[in-house]
Amino acid sequence: MRKIFILLTVLLSFQGFSSQSQSKPEVLKSLKEGHPRLLLLKGEEQQILSQVKKYPEWNAVHQQILAECDKLLDVPPVERIKIGKRLLDKSRECLRRVFQLSYAYRTTKNEKYLRRAEKEMLAVAAFEDWNPTHFLDVAEMTMAVAIGYDWLYDGLATETRNTIAEAILKKGIEPSLDKRYNAFLKAEHNWNQVCNAGISFGALAIAENQPEIAANVISRAVASIPKAMGPSYQPDGAYPEGFSYWGYGTSFNVLFISAVEKALDTDFGLSKSPGFLKTAGFLQNLVGPSGLAHNWGDSGLKEGLSPAMFWFAEKNGDPSLLWTQRKLLSDQTDGMVRNRILPALLVWGTKTNLEGIKAPVKRQWVGQGPSPVALMRTSWVDPNAIFVGLKAGSASVNHAHMDIGSFVLDAQGERWAMDFGMQEYNSLETKGVDLWNRQQNSQRWEVFRLNNFAHNTLSFNDQLMNVKGYAKIDSWSDSRSQMLAVTDLSDLYKGQVAAAKRGVSIRDEKWVVVRDEVKTADKPAKMRWNLLTGAAVKVLDGKTVELSQNGKKMLLVFETKADIEIKTWPTTPTHDYDAPNPDTQFVGFEVTLPANSSESFNAIFSPSAKLPQVKPLADWK
Repeated sequence: MRKIFILLTVLLSFQGFSSQSQSKPEVLKSLKEGHPRLLLLKGEEQQILSQVKKYPEWNAVHQQILAECDKLLDVPPVERIKIGKRLLDKSRECLRRVFQLSYAYRTTKNEKYLRRAEKEMLAVAAFEDWNPTHFLDVAEMTMAVAIGYDWLYDGLATETRNTIAEAILKKGIEPSLDKRYNAFLKAEHNWNQVCNAGISFGALAIAENQPEIAANVISRAVASIPKAMGPSYQPDGAYPEGFSYWGYGTSFNVLFISAVEKALDTDFGLSKSPGFLKTAGFLQNLVGPSGLAHNWGDSGLKEGLSPAMFWFAEKNGDPSLLWTQRKLLSDQTDGMVRNRILPALLVWGTKTNLEGIKAPVKRQWVGQGPSPVALMRTSWVDPNAIFVGLKAGSASVNHAHMDIGSFVLDAQGERWAMDFGMQEYNSLETKGVDLWNRQQNSQRWEVFRLNNFAHNTLSFNDQLMNVKGYAKIDSWSDSRSQMLAVTDLSDLYKGQVAAAKRGVSIRDEKWVVVRDEVKTADKPAKMRWNLLTGAAVKVLDGKTVELSQNGKKMLLVFETKADIEIKTWPTTPTHDYDAPNPDTQFVGFEVTLPANSSESFNAIFSPSAKLPQVKPLADWK
């Protein structure tokens, strides 16, 4: 019911728009005539060049793109070579090349860039197809060719235009109308966002040639995307699929909104979708002072600059959202040009005042939703600040792991509590792993990095978490003396223990406390408390562990009345399909809890032997 309400709210905000009640071409009534119309209209290059001239950072990005395009001049176009079931890496490389070459041509008018982009587009237009059985491949390829067709239109020969437009129609748009391939229309995750964006770029690019089809594609996308935007961002902007997929799904969602807004003078109310504009705070707070992300689920540790953050900063009128982006912009490396949507950074940053970017005021960010998180830090400016991220949610979410209750920890410029993040999919798929089945007994949960035994959380009786269990952030506080978040994990351990709660706090900007309170049912339970770390581990006594890395030390002290046994475990893979995990290990403890008993456990991360007093979770405020 909630999803239906969201969809109706969005549709009714389209000034009476309805794909049923309004004729299809009406959607295109404000379509910009001529080209270019995608993201950057004719003459708007001057706004970019003004920023390039004004700020050394923008100039550096601009020059890197031009240098990369010069390198591409003699590189052969991509070929139709799949990796497993995917053509995706070729689609992404085509998008990277065509977007940057088209940008280079528009800002310099040097025809060498246009001709190289033309060569790339004609090469992929000649492919037998763009691999519709894995539709992300089609979407990104369509977007690539659409941008080149639109941005370079005036410089392309009529025959070339016709060839490219035909490819957009036959290899991009038409497969999206086939029920065998368009399940993305009902998806509630990144596939919806990416596929609708890519095909819509194609539709807008050739709209004057195919007005009925283009109108149908745009109206379909406007009705479909809220199915992903609703569950993905409500209520607070916490993206369910984590750090890396935020960079994917959200960036393409922004590309779609930006494209229709520029080409049609409306975003159909999509940017006002509940929680969407708040999601920039999620991404910003997800990265610790170490520069590493809280990489829960299928995520990586670093992604580099995010063009979409510049769009969000402008829409929210909040330059502080770019605090970490400004640093990335200043510390840019040659790897920046690997970002396939990098030109969008300059498009969306034309009004950015880099000198007006200040540090955020709030040091805690909490978001509920399918994958609730609590993110807290002692400072935005101190590289040695403490940062803690606590993950709640459910393993049933797309790209989720059994990591509910897990946390990461930065302090002294180091990451002490870490997450493996994702394993590359093809390495598992080629071994026949049933990776995308999220049922309780799925082989997915046998993958070493994905189950609860590999995360900084609790396990009972050597059992997996309950896949359909769910935990939210129940309480939190941003007090400087005790910044905290508490979650009830009981639903994740149904049938294993009667109750389990976890609280994480930063005490007096000095200590990090992880407190667990567990109640057993009518049978004993063996509990494992686990920490994954890249630090060297030394067990000092029955309650103390010393962690050390890069000349820095951290004590991990366990406080409990229970008879715990501190242990270490190797991170050696258990199957031939598991990825290696060098320079890491698990440390923690095991304990057997009697039936019908209650016990508490404090794990205190401390820079010294001095420890704080820890109260029961009921008294955490």
